Amino acid sequence: MSDLRDLYQETILDHGKNPRNFGKLDDANHQAQGHNPLCGDRLTVFVKTEGGRISEVTFEGNGCAISMASASLMGETLKGMPVDEANEVFQNFHDLVTAETNGVPEEDLGKLVVFSGVREFPVRVKCATLAWHTLRAALEDHKVESPVSTEGAKDE
Repeated sequence: MSDLRDLYQETILDHGKNPRNFGKLDDANHQAQGHNPLCGDRLTVFVKTEGGRISEVTFEGNGCAISMASASLMGETLKGMPVDEANEVFQNFHDLVTAETNGVPEEDLGKLVVFSGVREFPVRVKCATLAWHTLRAALEDHKVESPVSTEGAKDE
């Protein structure tokens, strides 16, 4: 179990320091800003959808390693996925980090399972879910002028 925990930690640190899908997406047709006032994480998520599918997800911003790694892996996971399926992945990821059980085996979450340890640190749940809540707001065409805040999110 210790080796697995070390691997998860390494993956989060790698994606936190070298995030994938980082940068503005000029032809995005959805975007939203997110903010975690507890630790200062701020990001903007850019999404391009075509024919009901997410063709691209990128982000800009800064934050802790968990926040950046979550945004990075979110982009890798959702690229090419139907929007409806992405909403299911959001819920499954949320359940994973909040320790709620919904019957989805952790292995079905692919690389996102590295965040399973976050549930042991409730204050870090908002770091892990910021990008996801921001993605959801982007897909719902949330106003860019008013960032999504983790303070309104039910992550605890």
